[in-house]
Amino acid sequence: MTDILTLVFRAFMSQTSAEKGISSQGAYNTLVVGDREISRSVLLLAAVTSASEMGIKVVFFTQSQIQSLPVSLQRCVPNLSPESLKKIKFSYPRTLEELLLQVASLHESAHLTPTPPSLVIVDRLENFLRGPGAGPNSGFHPGEHSSAAHVSALLSDTAAFLTRVLEQRGSGSGPCRLIASYLSEEDASATDSILDVLDRYFQVRCTLDRDRGYEAAAAGVQEVWHIYLSGRGVTEDRQEDGMGVGVVQEWQLFISTDGLMEFKLV
Repeated sequence: MTDILTLVFRAFMSQTSAEKGISSQGAYNTLVVGDREISRSVLLLAAVTSASEMGIKVVFFTQSQIQSLPVSLQRCVPNLSPESLKKIKFSYPRTLEELLLQVASLHESAHLTPTPPSLVIVDRLENFLRGPGAGPNSGFHPGEHSSAAHVSALLSDTAAFLTRVLEQRGSGSGPCRLIASYLSEEDASATDSILDVLDRYFQVRCTLDRDRGYEAAAAGVQEVWHIYLSGRGVTEDRQEDGMGVGVVQEWQLFISTDGLMEFKLV
């Protein structure tokens, strides 16, 4: 799986969690699927952790203006320095066409800056695939499958290009990782044909599922979320032959009443 999310989850891991033999090497494209607010919190936490803990530059594409960090994020990273925040560049394309232009411009800007970004994040990809000003149930652009493939291919190509630039310059902050979030309109995400297209370009899927049952109440916290990491980028080490086997890795996210986020490896 992508080492960025591994770093985020382990940085805020419950002390009762036990390490398991899951590989965390590689720079895989990751698609976060599920609730809009929690997925944005995970993306912002990834951006802030990458900038502050790894010291890398981040580009964060979103349609919604970010005026301040969520309370949960402020609680998790209370000593975040202004210098770390400066490593995150927020860009606000309004349409799919603007997103494509801004992503493509990263190729040119990479030659104009000493250190290009090592993490590219796209918040709420489904909003870009709908028409301007469209509501959540208004449907996608005509040719939405080709649009999804086009933007995903460009994002993947850009991450690969930035990886080559980082390696050539020996910056030590590569490779470039790609994370995007997407909320399916379908009740069952497996029936969403757009997800089938996105899965061709994103090797890891991070699925968010809220626990509304006994466990959430018993934990004495405000919310409990199950986080499932799956896809061809998630492997379990197999010691006898050095090969890996595909697995689904499960984490739990506990959000306390005061907004503190804590992760637990299941």
